[in-house]
Amino acid sequence: MAIEGRSEGAGGRIRLGMVGGGQGAFIGAVHRIAARLDGRFELVAGAFSADPERSRASGAELGLDPRRVYDGFAAMARAEARRKDGIEAVAIVTPNHLHAPVAVEFLRRGIHVICDKPLTATLREAKALAAVAARSKALFVLTHNYTGYPMVRQARAMVAAGELGPIRVVQVEYAQDWLATPLEATGQKQAAWRTDPARSGAGGATGDIGTHAYNLACFVTGLRLEALAADLQAFVPGRRVDDNGHVLMRFEGGARGMLWCSQVAPGNENALRLRVYGETAGLEWAQEDPNYLWFTPLGAPKRLITRGGAGSGPAAARVTRVPPGHPEGYLEGFANIYAEAARAIEAAREGRAPDPAVTFPGIAEGLQGVAFVDACVRSSRRGAAWVRPAF
Repeated sequence: MAIEGRSEGAGGRIRLGMVGGGQGAFIGAVHRIAARLDGRFELVAGAFSADPERSRASGAELGLDPRRVYDGFAAMARAEARRKDGIEAVAIVTPNHLHAPVAVEFLRRGIHVICDKPLTATLREAKALAAVAARSKALFVLTHNYTGYPMVRQARAMVAAGELGPIRVVQVEYAQDWLATPLEATGQKQAAWRTDPARSGAGGATGDIGTHAYNLACFVTGLRLEALAADLQAFVPGRRVDDNGHVLMRFEGGARGMLWCSQVAPGNENALRLRVYGETAGLEWAQEDPNYLWFTPLGAPKRLITRGGAGSGPAAARVTRVPPGHPEGYLEGFANIYAEAARAIEAAREGRAPDPAVTFPGIAEGLQGVAFVDACVRSSRRGAAWVRPAF
């Protein structure tokens, strides 16, 4: 994929820029670790904060050329697109309301986008961004990082191979407790923007972690949502977005599902859990114990499949780094999304078709996630009425 005025060699690390993720930002640091874990990206430019001084200070901490640390994302997109050694891809790690305008600036210039989830703050923005992405020659990658875990890939492969039979029931939950008090009132940065509908979108816990749960359920099962009924709550007084949600789901083909997301559940840190039941077998996976997958054929004892162990197949093996018994988790799962993105970008560099085994969430999954949040909010406002997602 040659971009006019810029040089994209046949080899070497992918030149990466970043928008957001400056000093004190958790997710920006995670993306930088993930990008460099396999040595396939090099961070060379950034607009790390809406505050120019903070952006420059962040760039200095990261050892970047100060001429390539920008005061804003629009200036960065223009300047980097003109450079022969300009960035080939940009990581977007801003609050949700900035995902769409930032992504559009870079996609229109043929620069690949790696964007944190959810895709956008509103469904209208998501559909507009999807239209821009469809016209661009650049790739769009959405970092639903849990799809990068080896045993999630194993579960997906087993469902696709028919080892569970036709799927009947899907149970998924994502519970945390960090917002059980009005943390946003203390000025805590992450809590402040995640509970502000102008920056997070109309969904609070639903958009923040509910989208992860929904994406995981669909990724593993291959099911497509037909309708949902959602009951959302803001338990903390004065909170303007939901901090807890219960969602019933009907999937095309007849399967049924339940999703619970909560950020006010004491005793839960990052409790993402998936259970899938078919006619002939069931699967269970928990993010806090990610190297193990439980498989239970009907009428038989439970079987434990371990990452890299007996029964673990090629889908898991291709995203496994270390031997069994050495834990792999959050950072490695995130890095697997970056590694898959790198493989696709390298194929585009060389003008060849991507490896069909390369798997990462993209614009379609992002649009489905935002439509899920939109449907949850609409349903809850109507007393948990059944509604169809506006994909």
